[in-house]
Amino acid sequence: MKHPASSVIQLGLIQTDASTNPDANLKKTVALIERAAKSGAQIICTQELFRSQYFCQSEDHKHFELAEKIPGPTTDAFRKLAKKHKVVIIASLFEKRAAGVYHNTAAIIDADGSLLGIYRKMHIPDDPLFYEKFYFTPGDLGFKTWNTRYGKIGVLICWDQWYPEAARLTAMQGAQILFYPTAIGWHPSEKKEYGERQHNAWETIQRSHAVANGCFVASINRIGHEVIKAVGGDGLEFWGQSFVAGTSGEILAKASTNKEEILIVPVDLAKVDVTRTHWPFLRDRRIDAYGNLTKRLVD
Repeated sequence: MKHPASSVIQLGLIQTDASTNPDANLKKTVALIERAAKSGAQIICTQELFRSQYFCQSEDHKHFELAEKIPGPTTDAFRKLAKKHKVVIIASLFEKRAAGVYHNTAAIIDADGSLLGIYRKMHIPDDPLFYEKFYFTPGDLGFKTWNTRYGKIGVLICWDQWYPEAARLTAMQGAQILFYPTAIGWHPSEKKEYGERQHNAWETIQRSHAVANGCFVASINRIGHEVIKAVGGDGLEFWGQSFVAGTSGEILAKASTNKEEILIVPVDLAKVDVTRTHWPFLRDRRIDAYGNLTKRLVD
């Protein structure tokens, strides 16, 4: 792995809304990634399932038509883009692995255009308007990290972000930055009463991963109020607010709730080593006492 002479690198978070046209969404995202690259971003990440609206608001077999192979057309486009601009790209895709087997997957492309690998979402939610278990087979590749040109990264996806085990097992493999492509928002009818509390919980749990693991956390969410035509109702209001947290959990930068943005954030990877040395949580873990973590419950 060749890192730049400086330990400071630039992250690029692409926060957008999504139309009903997958090709238009891809075209827009390609343009935004190019803008991010020209503005100095070196590791660029999309939001979750950026090529479509959040179709998991219902259980509808027609939505499987949105899935694609990996490698496939989207990764081909991003590999060319990565090579052209010498950037790392993390792309969140609906993967068709085989007939009847689909995954919520992130593709990791290095700055030379090579496809380093994929991560398949491990934790699959099933809640009102988030019916992901109908579409996605749980990931079977485990938690992974990749040595990119600009640093060692781990990638997790949306619902994964609530689980300290996922962050820990990825950080234990040396990840300096945890990326979370995300699609999360409010049920409009609940926003007034619960909205602030829900958003604060989402942000706090991820900042805690940065603290507990001494690493950077980048969460990339979508914006927009999406009502799926065949579903109707109030839909979902995605709350945006993509952010990067530093190694002590501090917010380094945050996007708005309702605007398309390219959030470019410098991070100093040398701080990972400093933080982990001064706050030696990894040193003091009692690995001899954690066996029950592999159980559902402990009596």
